[in-house]
Amino acid sequence: MKLFFTATVILTLQVCFGQIPNGYYDSAFGHKGESLKTQLNLIIKDHKEFPYTNKQTDVWDILKDTDRDTLNPNNVLLIYSGWSRNANLEYNSGKGWSREHVWAKSHGDFGTTNGAGTDVHALRPCDVSVNSARNSRWFAECSTEYVDKDGLTGSHTSTSLWVWKPNENVKGDVARMIFYMATRYEGEGKEPDLEVVDYIPAKDSKEPIHAKQSDLIQWHLDDPVDNWERNRNNIIYTKYQKNRNPFIDHPEYVQRIWGNGN
Repeated sequence: MKLFFTATVILTLQVCFGQIPNGYYDSAFGHKGESLKTQLNLIIKDHKEFPYTNKQTDVWDILKDTDRDTLNPNNVLLIYSGWSRNANLEYNSGKGWSREHVWAKSHGDFGTTNGAGTDVHALRPCDVSVNSARNSRWFAECSTEYVDKDGLTGSHTSTSLWVWKPNENVKGDVARMIFYMATRYEGEGKEPDLEVVDYIPAKDSKEPIHAKQSDLIQWHLDDPVDNWERNRNNIIYTKYQKNRNPFIDHPEYVQRIWGNGN
């Protein structure tokens, strides 16, 4: 049975992994705007990459660790719905869970290649049918509640625009993942140059852009970083990719790059 994960659930997290390493963000001090974005890119790029699917450690394995349901360690929490699902099912012919590219992989056309396509800072477990409903929709305010065949999700969509709004518990998480991707991938080598824009692009756009900037900033402010998100960031840094999401560690960086600078 799927369980709806609400804000009233209190998570007790063991602090198993180190916090922000001393000096990790020193080179970003005093910068703002594009200059800050550049400094953060230099800090977090060249992370250790893992394959999407492999007999060795792959994205499935990492997500079972980073997104573990603390109330049921055998399960993972599914983004957009908050449901809890048996981690070992993996896809299971559509009866398990899927790996959601929060930055839709078609927006930049990077697929599941190592790098942008396998970066677990922006990959999350998701219900298969909810993932299909989100599709490659842009993130923006909308008001048509999405009710999945298995129940309420708390997410919303639109009957007129190709957009999606995650439920209230993770809309800030989503925003910080989008801002991470736009900072981490700046077009170096074969990597895409990802940018956040403040308009709704065409539905089938393959440009390396994501929307909508102003709504994502507001979601970031409305749904602040919590301990579960911090713990996920620490697991990725300590055990896997060896890089961090700066906007979890320093939420003020969002405004200093994309907002009013304060």
